[in-house]
Amino acid sequence: MLVALAGCTGPVPAQVPPAAQQEVEAYANDRVHVGAERTDQYVPLLLGKRIAVVTNQTGMIGQTHLVDSLLSIGVDIVKVFAPEHGFRGEASAGEHVADERDQRTSLPLVSLYGKNKKPSPAQLADVDILLFDIQDVGVRFYTYISTLHYVMEAAAEQGKQVLVLDRPNPNGFYVDGPMLDTAFRSFVGMDPVPLVHGLTMGEYARMANGEGWLKGGVQCKLTVIPCTGYDHSTFYELPVKPSPNLPNMAAVYLYPALGLFEGTIVSVGRGTDKPFQCIGFPECTLGDYAFTPLSTPGALNPPYQGITCIGLDLSSYGDFYTRLDPGLNLEWLIGMYKASPDKAKFFNPFFDKLAGNSSLRKAVVEGKSEEDIRASWRKELNAFKDKRKAYLLYP
Repeated sequence: MLVALAGCTGPVPAQVPPAAQQEVEAYANDRVHVGAERTDQYVPLLLGKRIAVVTNQTGMIGQTHLVDSLLSIGVDIVKVFAPEHGFRGEASAGEHVADERDQRTSLPLVSLYGKNKKPSPAQLADVDILLFDIQDVGVRFYTYISTLHYVMEAAAEQGKQVLVLDRPNPNGFYVDGPMLDTAFRSFVGMDPVPLVHGLTMGEYARMANGEGWLKGGVQCKLTVIPCTGYDHSTFYELPVKPSPNLPNMAAVYLYPALGLFEGTIVSVGRGTDKPFQCIGFPECTLGDYAFTPLSTPGALNPPYQGITCIGLDLSSYGDFYTRLDPGLNLEWLIGMYKASPDKAKFFNPFFDKLAGNSSLRKAVVEGKSEEDIRASWRKELNAFKDKRKAYLLYP
C-alpha cells in the first residue's frame, strides 16, 4: 500500500505530490441528496404520528437541523434520543451524556450512551415511529451503528416502526479488515461485519434485519429513505463533523487504521489540532513528528496530557492516498509495535474489542507481515462481501 510504505520507511512528506492530487476524484456533494432532504418521501409517513428522533448534530437538511425543520411544519416530535457525543455533538468520546432538555426546542433528550444504550419500553410507550438520522463513517467500532442496532431491536420488541433517513458512507468505497468474532461482542462491535463494512446506515439496517442480528432474530418494521446521486464509488465530503475528534476528511479516512491505536499505548492526537491524523508516544523511535496533547472541549484529559509525544504526522496522506489506494493500513500498527520499548505493555485489553478478535493482536506480536495478516481474514471477508450484495441500495 502506498501509505503503508511511506508511513514506516521514512519521514512523511509535509505535502502530497501534485501528481497524486491530480489523480484524486473531486467530491460529489453537489449531486448527492441525503435521505433527510427528500421530505416528500417521508413527511407524509410522519403526520398524525408520535415521533421520536434519533439524531445528533449531523442530522441536517442544508443549514437547518432535521428536528427544527419537522417542528416548523407541525410534526409531533415527542422526544429526541441522542447517541455518543450527545444531541449537539459536543461530548468527548466515552463521556457521560445526561438526559436533559434541548435548550432550543425544549424537547426532552434521552441519552442512548452510558448505561441506557437501548430505548426502554417506557421510553417508547408514547412513540409510534423512531426516525433515525445520524451520519456514520463506516467503521465497525464507531458506535453509531451499535445505537442503530439497539434502536431497531427495541422497536421490534415493542412493535414500533423505524424509519432511517440514509446518508452516504464516506468510507463506503471499500470493504476490509477482520470480521468480528462474536465472542468479542461489545458496544464497539456488535454484529458480524468486517472492520470497514462498506454499508450506509440504511443498508446496515436492512442487513441487520435480514441476517437476524437483532436479539432473538426479531425483525423491526423498517423503512429506508435512500440518498439520490450516490453509489459506492462516490467520494462524499461530510458537511458536518460526525464527532469532535473527526474534524475533517483526513481524519475520517485515517480513522479505520488509527482507531485501533485506542487499544494501545499510542496517542492518536486527541487534544491536538490533528486528532486521528497523527500517532505517537513519548518513547517512540519511529518518526520525528512531535505533538503535546492538551485537555480541550471534546477531548477531555487525553492520553499523555501535557507530555510530548514523538511519531508520525499522517494528515497529508489522509485525504489523498486513501482514495487512491483504499484498504485498512496495518503497517503503522506493526511499525509502532516494533518501536515500543516495552512490548508487553503495548496492547491493552480494549484492543481485542476494537479489532473484534484476539488474532490481530497475536499476529502482530508474533511478527507476522501485513500480507500474512490480510490473508488470514480474506476468506471470511469475501463471504461477507457476497452476503452484503443482497442489502445494497447503491450497487
